[in-house]
Amino acid sequence: MSMFCFQCEQTAKGTGCTTNGVCGKKAGTANLQDGLTGELIGLAKAAIGNNPAKDTHKVVIDALFTTVTNVNFNDEALNGQIEAIKAEKSKYPSGSQPYSGYDMDKLWSGNEDIRSLKSLILFGLRGMAAYAHHAYILGMMDETVNNFFYKGLVAVGEETDSDKLLSLVMELGEVN
Repeated sequence: MSMFCFQCEQTAKGTGCTTNGVCGKKAGTANLQDGLTGELIGLAKAAIGNNPAKDTHKVVIDALFTTVTNVNFNDEALNGQIEAIKAEKSKYPSGSQPYSGYDMDKLWSGNEDIRSLKSLILFGLRGMAAYAHHAYILGMMDETVNNFFYKGLVAVGEETDSDKLLSLVMELGEVN
């Protein structure tokens, strides 16, 4: 099974892991994490502008936190997260076209400048989700942070230019 993982400082030779992760992650798990992220982008597209509920925020936060480096390599748990995202996505009206997940291969094989900026956004969202996850456990949520999760995820899945992405990277820093 082919693998591409470039989500941590441990990546093999600075080029990403392609057969087995330096951290021990297997190809199937890396692919599940990408699938989870792609479904999460679809949920963000469905939820943005539809006043997402606290339940949706929790699904987004948990899913982003799950994909932080070395947090969860359990394929069953990742599949459970994917199903939770799909269930949450079904709560939002999709009109004539359902909100599909994003194919992460588009990101990993795209223009390297765009990929770098989108990766900064994605990894920043994951880091922000780690804090939001722990805050949620303590009974706290922040609407500015929650709303930015959707905005950032949608941007990762959109065709856009580097100026817009750089602006979003700066906004991520402010929100974080």
